[in-house]
Amino acid sequence: MNWLNLCSGGEIGRQAVKELGLPVDRWYSSEIDKFAIKVAKDNHDDIIHIGDIRGVLDNIVSLKSIDVILCGSPCQGFSVAGKGLNFEHPQSKLFFEFVNIYRTIYQANPNVKLLFENVRMKKEWQEIIVSTLQEINPKLKMYMINSSLVSAQNRLRMYITDFEFDIPEDRNIKLKDIIECGCVDRDKSYCLDANYWKGGNLRTYFEKSRRQLVFKNHNIEKSSHNCIQVGVADLNGHDILKRVYSVEGKSPTLNTCGGGNREPKIVCGDKPLRSASVKGRRINQDGVRKDNDKSIPLVQTLEVYDNDKSRCLSTVDKDAVVSPLPVGRYPHAYTDSALQWRKLTVRECCRLQTLPDDYCKSVSNSQGYKILGNGWTNEVIKFILKGKANESK
Repeated sequence: MNWLNLCSGGEIGRQAVKELGLPVDRWYSSEIDKFAIKVAKDNHDDIIHIGDIRGVLDNIVSLKSIDVILCGSPCQGFSVAGKGLNFEHPQSKLFFEFVNIYRTIYQANPNVKLLFENVRMKKEWQEIIVSTLQEINPKLKMYMINSSLVSAQNRLRMYITDFEFDIPEDRNIKLKDIIECGCVDRDKSYCLDANYWKGGNLRTYFEKSRRQLVFKNHNIEKSSHNCIQVGVADLNGHDILKRVYSVEGKSPTLNTCGGGNREPKIVCGDKPLRSASVKGRRINQDGVRKDNDKSIPLVQTLEVYDNDKSRCLSTVDKDAVVSPLPVGRYPHAYTDSALQWRKLTVRECCRLQTLPDDYCKSVSNSQGYKILGNGWTNEVIKFILKGKANESK
Protein backbone atom coordinates (compact mmCIF):
# COMPACT_ATOMS: atom_id res chain seq x y z
CA MET A 1 0.00 0.00 0.00
CA ASN A 2 1.39 3.42 -0.99
CA TRP A 3 0.73 6.51 1.11
CA LEU A 4 1.15 10.22 0.39
CA ASN A 5 1.21 12.65 3.34
CA LEU A 6 1.09 16.34 2.35
CA CYS A 7 2.22 19.08 4.77
CA SER A 8 3.19 16.14 6.95
CA GLY A 9 4.92 17.93 9.85
CA GLY A 10 6.47 15.48 12.29
CA GLU A 11 4.64 12.56 10.63
CA ILE A 12 2.04 11.79 13.26
CA GLY A 13 0.12 10.23 10.39
CA ARG A 14 2.90 7.67 9.93
CA GLN A 15 2.86 6.99 13.68
CA ALA A 16 -0.87 6.25 13.57
CA VAL A 17 -0.46 3.86 10.65
CA LYS A 18 2.44 2.12 12.42
CA GLU A 19 0.43 1.61 15.60
CA LEU A 20 -2.52 0.25 13.59
CA GLY A 21 -0.23 -2.18 11.78
CA LEU A 22 -1.39 -1.09 8.32
CA PRO A 23 0.77 -2.24 5.39
CA VAL A 24 3.17 0.30 3.89
CA ASP A 25 5.09 -0.27 0.64
CA ARG A 26 6.05 3.36 0.09
CA TRP A 27 5.45 6.37 2.32
CA TYR A 28 5.83 9.69 0.51
CA SER A 29 6.07 12.74 2.75
CA SER A 30 5.88 16.38 1.67
CA GLU A 31 7.30 18.81 4.26
CA ILE A 32 9.80 21.71 4.21
CA ASP A 33 10.41 22.41 7.91
CA LYS A 34 13.83 20.90 8.69
CA PHE A 35 13.02 20.25 12.36
CA ALA A 36 9.74 18.50 11.57
CA ILE A 37 11.59 16.39 8.98
CA LYS A 38 14.20 15.49 11.60
CA VAL A 39 11.52 14.31 14.05
CA ALA A 40 9.83 12.33 11.28
CA LYS A 41 13.07 10.62 10.22
CA ASP A 42 14.12 9.87 13.78
CA ASN A 43 10.83 8.07 14.43
CA HIS A 44 10.27 6.45 11.03
CA ASP A 45 13.10 5.18 8.86
CA ASP A 46 10.99 4.30 5.80
CA ILE A 47 9.85 7.80 4.84
CA ILE A 48 10.55 9.10 1.33
CA HIS A 49 10.72 12.89 1.59
CA ILE A 50 9.67 14.64 -1.61
CA GLY A 51 10.02 18.28 -0.54
CA ASP A 52 7.64 21.19 -1.12
CA ILE A 53 3.98 20.46 -1.85
CA ARG A 54 4.30 22.58 -4.98
CA GLY A 55 6.60 19.98 -6.55
CA VAL A 56 4.89 16.79 -5.39
CA LEU A 57 3.49 15.67 -8.76
CA ASP A 58 6.99 15.74 -10.24
CA ASN A 59 8.36 13.44 -7.52
CA ILE A 60 5.90 10.52 -7.56
CA VAL A 61 6.83 7.70 -9.91
CA SER A 62 3.25 6.53 -10.55
CA LEU A 63 0.15 8.53 -9.60
CA LYS A 64 -2.01 5.41 -10.02
CA SER A 65 -0.01 3.68 -7.29
CA ILE A 66 -1.12 6.05 -4.49
CA ASP A 67 -3.71 4.33 -2.28
CA VAL A 68 -4.20 6.90 0.51
CA ILE A 69 -3.66 10.66 0.71
CA LEU A 70 -3.32 12.42 4.05
CA CYS A 71 -3.18 16.21 4.29
CA GLY A 72 -3.23 18.86 6.99
CA SER A 73 -2.67 22.05 5.01
CA PRO A 74 -1.48 25.15 6.93
CA CYS A 75 -4.31 26.72 8.91
CA GLN A 76 -3.04 30.18 9.88
CA GLY A 77 -5.33 31.95 7.44
CA PHE A 78 -8.44 29.93 8.29
CA SER A 79 -8.50 29.61 12.06
CA VAL A 80 -11.29 31.39 13.96
CA ALA A 81 -8.60 31.98 16.60
CA GLY A 82 -6.38 33.80 14.11
CA LYS A 83 -6.74 36.99 12.07
CA GLY A 84 -9.20 35.50 9.61
CA LEU A 85 -7.21 36.17 6.45
CA ASN A 86 -8.96 33.32 4.58
CA PHE A 87 -7.70 32.14 1.20
CA GLU A 88 -5.57 35.22 0.54
CA HIS A 89 -3.11 34.17 3.24
CA PRO A 90 0.05 32.81 1.52
CA GLN A 91 -0.04 29.55 3.47
CA SER A 92 -3.79 29.10 3.02
CA LYS A 93 -3.25 29.21 -0.75
CA LEU A 94 -1.44 25.89 -0.36
CA PHE A 95 -4.91 24.38 -0.02
CA PHE A 96 -5.38 24.82 -3.75
CA GLU A 97 -2.01 23.14 -4.38
CA PHE A 98 -3.39 20.19 -2.43
CA VAL A 99 -6.66 20.30 -4.44
CA ASN A 100 -4.70 20.09 -7.69
CA ILE A 101 -2.71 17.11 -6.39
CA TYR A 102 -5.82 15.31 -5.15
CA ARG A 103 -7.71 15.91 -8.41
CA THR A 104 -4.80 14.66 -10.51
CA ILE A 105 -4.30 11.49 -8.44
CA TYR A 106 -8.06 10.84 -8.16
CA GLN A 107 -8.41 11.02 -11.94
CA ALA A 108 -5.61 8.46 -12.26
CA ASN A 109 -6.97 6.26 -9.45
CA PRO A 110 -10.63 6.83 -8.41
CA ASN A 111 -10.16 4.33 -5.57
CA VAL A 112 -7.63 6.52 -3.73
CA LYS A 113 -8.72 7.31 -0.15
CA LEU A 114 -8.45 10.77 1.44
CA LEU A 115 -8.13 12.13 4.98
CA PHE A 116 -7.94 15.93 5.10
CA GLU A 117 -7.69 17.86 8.39
CA ASN A 118 -7.95 21.54 9.23
CA VAL A 119 -9.05 23.92 11.96
CA ARG A 120 -12.54 25.06 12.86
CA MET A 121 -13.17 28.08 10.64
CA LYS A 122 -15.84 30.46 9.41
CA LYS A 123 -18.76 28.65 7.84
CA GLU A 124 -18.29 30.33 4.45
CA TRP A 125 -14.68 29.12 4.16
CA GLN A 126 -15.60 25.67 5.44
CA GLU A 127 -18.28 25.38 2.77
CA ILE A 128 -15.80 26.36 0.05
CA ILE A 129 -13.34 23.70 1.18
CA VAL A 130 -15.95 20.95 1.48
CA SER A 131 -17.66 21.75 -1.82
CA THR A 132 -14.33 22.04 -3.66
CA LEU A 133 -13.29 18.57 -2.52
CA GLN A 134 -16.73 17.03 -3.07
CA GLU A 135 -16.67 18.25 -6.68
CA ILE A 136 -13.74 15.87 -7.11
CA ASN A 137 -15.16 13.04 -4.99
CA PRO A 138 -18.86 13.23 -3.97
CA LYS A 139 -18.34 10.44 -1.41
CA LEU A 140 -16.34 12.71 0.87
CA LYS A 141 -17.95 13.68 4.19
CA MET A 142 -17.05 16.29 6.79
CA TYR A 143 -16.79 15.58 10.52
CA MET A 144 -16.03 17.87 13.47
CA ILE A 145 -14.12 15.92 16.13
CA ASN A 146 -12.76 17.22 19.42
CA SER A 147 -9.56 15.50 20.55
CA SER A 148 -10.89 15.79 24.11
CA LEU A 149 -12.79 12.57 23.43
CA VAL A 150 -9.55 10.59 23.29
CA SER A 151 -7.06 12.82 25.10
CA ALA A 152 -6.76 15.49 27.79
CA GLN A 153 -6.78 18.34 25.26
CA ASN A 154 -9.63 20.40 23.84
CA ARG A 155 -8.80 20.49 20.14
CA LEU A 156 -11.78 20.79 17.80
CA ARG A 157 -10.81 20.02 14.21
CA MET A 158 -12.50 19.50 10.85
CA TYR A 159 -11.90 16.19 9.07
CA ILE A 160 -12.96 15.52 5.47
CA THR A 161 -12.69 11.89 4.40
CA ASP A 162 -14.23 8.96 2.57
CA PHE A 163 -13.26 6.54 5.36
CA GLU A 164 -16.31 5.15 7.14
CA PHE A 165 -16.20 5.47 10.94
CA ASP A 166 -18.24 6.53 13.98
CA ILE A 167 -17.33 9.44 16.26
CA PRO A 168 -15.23 8.04 19.15
CA GLU A 169 -16.75 7.74 22.59
CA ASP A 170 -15.42 9.92 25.40
CA ARG A 171 -12.61 8.10 27.20
CA ASN A 172 -12.86 10.57 30.09
CA ILE A 173 -9.13 11.37 30.10
CA LYS A 174 -8.35 14.33 32.35
CA LEU A 175 -5.43 16.73 32.24
CA LYS A 176 -4.27 15.52 35.64
CA ASP A 177 -3.90 12.02 34.14
CA ILE A 178 -0.98 13.10 31.93
CA ILE A 179 0.80 15.50 34.29
CA GLU A 180 4.20 14.38 35.59
CA CYS A 181 4.00 16.51 38.74
CA GLY A 182 2.02 19.46 40.06
CA CYS A 183 -1.69 20.22 39.89
CA VAL A 184 -3.81 21.63 37.09
CA ASP A 185 -6.56 24.19 36.67
CA ARG A 186 -8.94 22.25 34.45
CA ASP A 187 -10.01 18.81 33.26
CA LYS A 188 -8.84 19.38 29.68
CA SER A 189 -5.80 21.25 28.39
CA TYR A 190 -6.01 24.29 26.18
CA CYS A 191 -5.57 23.38 22.51
CA LEU A 192 -1.85 23.23 21.70
CA ASP A 193 -0.64 25.58 19.00
CA ALA A 194 2.72 26.30 17.39
CA ASN A 195 3.34 29.28 19.69
CA TYR A 196 3.28 27.29 22.92
CA TRP A 197 7.07 27.40 23.11
CA LYS A 198 6.95 31.16 23.72
CA GLY A 199 5.61 30.51 27.21
CA GLY A 200 4.68 33.41 29.45
CA ASN A 201 4.33 34.50 33.04
CA LEU A 202 1.39 34.73 35.40
CA ARG A 203 0.49 38.28 34.40
CA THR A 204 0.37 37.46 30.69
CA TYR A 205 -1.45 34.26 31.59
CA PHE A 206 -4.35 36.39 32.82
CA GLU A 207 -4.03 39.30 30.39
CA LYS A 208 -3.38 37.61 27.06
CA SER A 209 -1.60 34.27 27.19
CA ARG A 210 -3.43 31.11 26.21
CA ARG A 211 -0.64 28.69 27.09
CA GLN A 212 -1.61 25.86 29.40
CA LEU A 213 0.09 26.18 32.81
CA VAL A 214 0.65 23.59 35.50
CA PHE A 215 0.76 24.68 39.12
CA LYS A 216 3.59 23.35 41.21
CA ASN A 217 2.69 21.84 44.54
CA HIS A 218 4.23 23.32 47.66
CA ASN A 219 5.50 20.57 49.94
CA ILE A 220 3.88 17.95 47.76
CA GLU A 221 5.13 15.06 49.87
CA LYS A 222 2.56 13.71 52.25
CA SER A 223 2.94 14.45 55.91
CA SER A 224 3.04 11.66 58.47
CA HIS A 225 -0.75 11.99 58.60
CA ASN A 226 -1.08 11.72 54.77
CA CYS A 227 -2.08 15.38 54.39
CA ILE A 228 -0.90 16.94 51.11
CA GLN A 229 -0.26 20.68 51.24
CA VAL A 230 -0.42 22.22 47.75
CA GLY A 231 -0.36 25.94 48.42
CA VAL A 232 -0.58 28.92 50.74
CA ALA A 233 -3.66 31.14 50.95
CA ASP A 234 -3.37 34.92 51.10
CA LEU A 235 -4.66 35.31 54.66
CA ASN A 236 -3.57 37.05 57.82
CA GLY A 237 -2.60 35.06 60.86
CA HIS A 238 -0.49 32.07 61.78
CA ASP A 239 1.12 29.98 59.00
CA ILE A 240 -1.02 26.94 59.86
CA LEU A 241 -4.17 28.88 58.92
CA LYS A 242 -2.82 29.61 55.42
CA ARG A 243 -2.16 26.04 54.35
CA VAL A 244 -4.15 24.74 51.36
CA TYR A 245 -4.55 20.96 51.00
CA SER A 246 -5.24 18.63 48.09
CA VAL A 247 -8.27 16.38 48.02
CA GLU A 248 -5.91 13.56 47.04
CA GLY A 249 -4.72 13.27 50.65
CA LYS A 250 -6.32 13.30 54.08
CA SER A 251 -7.88 16.30 55.77
CA PRO A 252 -5.97 17.84 58.67
CA THR A 253 -7.48 17.36 62.10
CA LEU A 254 -10.68 19.35 62.43
CA ASN A 255 -10.97 21.83 65.26
CA THR A 256 -13.88 23.94 66.41
CA CYS A 257 -13.19 26.42 63.60
CA GLY A 258 -14.17 29.32 65.80
CA GLY A 259 -13.73 32.08 63.23
CA GLY A 260 -10.53 33.62 61.90
CA ASN A 261 -10.29 31.38 58.79
CA ARG A 262 -9.51 28.33 60.91
CA GLU A 263 -11.32 25.81 58.72
CA PRO A 264 -9.16 23.47 56.54
CA LYS A 265 -8.69 24.83 53.01
CA ILE A 266 -8.53 22.51 50.02
CA VAL A 267 -8.03 22.69 46.28
CA CYS A 268 -11.29 21.20 45.03
CA GLY A 269 -10.79 18.36 42.57
CA ASP A 270 -7.33 19.60 41.55
CA LYS A 271 -9.03 22.56 39.83
CA PRO A 272 -7.94 25.65 41.77
CA LEU A 273 -8.88 28.00 38.90
CA ARG A 274 -12.02 28.60 36.82
CA SER A 275 -12.31 29.06 33.09
CA ALA A 276 -12.25 32.74 32.13
CA SER A 277 -11.50 35.23 29.37
CA VAL A 278 -10.49 38.88 29.15
CA LYS A 279 -12.78 41.05 27.02
CA GLY A 280 -12.96 44.71 26.18
CA ARG A 281 -16.18 45.90 27.86
CA ARG A 282 -17.92 49.22 28.50
CA ILE A 283 -18.99 49.19 32.15
CA ASN A 284 -21.01 52.08 33.64
CA GLN A 285 -20.67 53.45 37.18
CA ASP A 286 -23.22 50.93 38.45
CA GLY A 287 -21.13 48.03 37.16
CA VAL A 288 -23.59 47.29 34.35
CA ARG A 289 -22.26 46.31 30.92
CA LYS A 290 -23.15 48.93 28.28
CA ASP A 291 -21.14 47.98 25.19
CA ASN A 292 -23.28 50.15 22.89
CA ASP A 293 -22.60 53.33 24.89
CA LYS A 294 -19.52 54.72 23.12
CA SER A 295 -19.16 57.47 25.74
CA ILE A 296 -17.95 54.85 28.22
CA PRO A 297 -14.30 53.87 27.67
CA LEU A 298 -13.43 50.27 26.97
CA VAL A 299 -12.07 48.40 29.98
CA GLN A 300 -10.21 45.10 29.78
CA THR A 301 -12.51 42.97 31.93
CA LEU A 302 -11.90 39.54 33.38
CA GLU A 303 -15.00 37.37 32.95
CA VAL A 304 -15.07 34.19 35.04
CA TYR A 305 -17.38 31.36 34.00
CA ASP A 306 -19.14 28.56 35.82
CA ASN A 307 -17.63 25.91 33.54
CA ASP A 308 -15.12 23.13 34.25
CA LYS A 309 -14.13 22.85 30.58
CA SER A 310 -11.30 24.94 29.22
CA ARG A 311 -11.72 27.40 26.39
CA CYS A 312 -9.76 26.35 23.31
CA LEU A 313 -6.23 27.73 23.14
CA SER A 314 -5.32 29.62 19.98
CA THR A 315 -3.34 32.68 18.93
CA VAL A 316 -6.08 35.18 19.83
CA ASP A 317 -4.98 37.13 22.90
CA LYS A 318 -6.99 36.94 26.10
CA ASP A 319 -9.71 34.63 24.79
CA ALA A 320 -8.98 31.74 27.16
CA VAL A 321 -7.49 32.31 30.58
CA VAL A 322 -8.21 31.06 34.09
CA SER A 323 -8.90 32.80 37.38
CA PRO A 324 -9.23 31.83 41.04
CA LEU A 325 -11.98 34.43 41.47
CA PRO A 326 -15.67 33.56 41.91
CA VAL A 327 -17.92 33.56 38.84
CA GLY A 328 -18.52 37.12 37.70
CA ARG A 329 -17.12 40.14 35.86
CA TYR A 330 -14.06 42.02 37.13
CA PRO A 331 -12.86 45.23 35.45
CA HIS A 332 -9.04 45.51 35.77
CA ALA A 333 -9.04 42.17 37.68
CA TYR A 334 -5.56 40.81 36.99
CA THR A 335 -4.38 39.02 40.07
CA ASP A 336 -1.61 36.75 41.25
CA SER A 337 -2.18 33.17 42.31
CA ALA A 338 -1.07 31.59 45.56
CA LEU A 339 0.32 28.64 43.60
CA GLN A 340 3.45 28.62 41.49
CA TRP A 341 3.20 27.61 37.86
CA ARG A 342 5.13 26.04 35.06
CA LYS A 343 4.59 25.29 31.40
CA LEU A 344 3.68 21.85 30.23
CA THR A 345 6.78 19.86 29.33
CA VAL A 346 7.31 18.59 25.80
CA ARG A 347 6.78 15.10 27.22
CA GLU A 348 3.34 16.14 28.54
CA CYS A 349 2.48 17.79 25.20
CA CYS A 350 3.32 14.50 23.50
CA ARG A 351 0.80 12.86 25.81
CA LEU A 352 -1.82 15.47 24.89
CA GLN A 353 -1.30 14.49 21.25
CA THR A 354 -1.38 10.80 22.35
CA LEU A 355 2.18 10.18 21.15
CA PRO A 356 5.07 8.33 22.79
CA ASP A 357 6.73 10.46 25.49
CA ASP A 358 10.01 10.76 23.57
CA TYR A 359 8.54 11.49 20.13
CA CYS A 360 10.25 14.90 19.87
CA LYS A 361 13.46 14.03 21.73
CA SER A 362 15.68 14.80 18.73
CA VAL A 363 14.89 18.54 18.61
CA SER A 364 14.93 21.43 21.07
CA ASN A 365 11.98 22.09 23.36
CA SER A 366 10.93 25.14 21.36
CA GLN A 367 10.85 23.15 18.12
CA GLY A 368 9.08 20.27 19.86
CA TYR A 369 6.32 22.60 21.04
CA LYS A 370 5.88 23.96 17.49
CA ILE A 371 5.72 20.52 15.90
CA LEU A 372 3.20 19.25 18.43
CA GLY A 373 1.11 22.43 18.23
CA ASN A 374 0.91 22.10 14.45
CA GLY A 375 0.35 18.35 14.56
CA TRP A 376 -2.51 15.89 14.67
CA THR A 377 -3.86 13.97 17.64
CA ASN A 378 -2.58 10.47 17.03
CA GLU A 379 -5.56 8.63 18.53
CA VAL A 380 -8.06 10.58 16.40
CA ILE A 381 -6.20 9.64 13.21
CA LYS A 382 -6.03 6.01 14.34
CA PHE A 383 -9.77 6.00 15.00
CA ILE A 384 -10.54 7.30 11.50
CA LEU A 385 -8.15 4.82 9.84
CA LYS A 386 -9.35 1.79 11.81
CA GLY A 387 -11.72 0.92 8.98
CA LYS A 388 -8.74 0.63 6.67
CA ALA A 389 -7.00 -1.54 9.26
CA ASN A 390 -9.98 -3.91 9.38
CA GLU A 391 -10.03 -4.15 5.57
CA SER A 392 -6.37 -5.18 5.49
CA LYS A 393 -6.83 -8.07 7.94
